[in-house]
Amino acid sequence: MGLLKELLLLPAAPVRGTFWVLGQVAAEAERQYYDPATVRRELAALEQRLTNGEIDEAEFDRREDELLDRLEHLAQGVADPRRT
Repeated sequence: MGLLKELLLLPAAPVRGTFWVLGQVAAEAERQYYDPATVRRELAALEQRLTNGEIDEAEFDRREDELLDRLEHLAQGVADPRRT
């Protein structure tokens, strides 16, 4: 029965493989997004952009708040603040 099932599902193998790869990419992107070291690097880069005059104070404040919220949720042990 298992062999028959695999033979019948063989045409769908590329689709299943594609979904598996997409799932792996999404999981890695989420891991990096919520990595504290990544958030700290983004904060440093944001501050550098403000210092260089690339962004204004309002943009800096808005983006800094977003990054600090991510860090706060990480400190509380919540992986994804949208799930709370």
